[in-house]
Amino acid sequence: MADLVKSLLGLIVRLGLLLAGLVFFASVLAAALLLLLVWLVRASWARLTGQLVKPWVFAFNRRPPWQQGGAGFGQRTPPQDDSVMDVQARDVTVVTDVEPKRIESKP
Repeated sequence: MADLVKSLLGLIVRLGLLLAGLVFFASVLAAALLLLLVWLVRASWARLTGQLVKPWVFAFNRRPPWQQGGAGFGQRTPPQDDSVMDVQARDVTVVTDVEPKRIESKP
């Protein structure tokens, strides 16, 4: 009797795992088909309106954040007040050069 219960319980567990795997596979397949349907509708609309069919891409920048351009890691954005704008709008012909100082090493 114990062997019969053990084998039936093993069969139920195996059928449950098989069913869970089938449900997972069906959900992934449904998501992929929905994504394909959305892309086909988008491509068909682009063709109907005379536009180029653009692929969906993921732009990935392989450089570390501190080497990327823009206001990212370690870079500060300039202050946005009126005094900065006045300095930038100033005439550059009135700017005078300075004499560079000689750097002497200490003994």
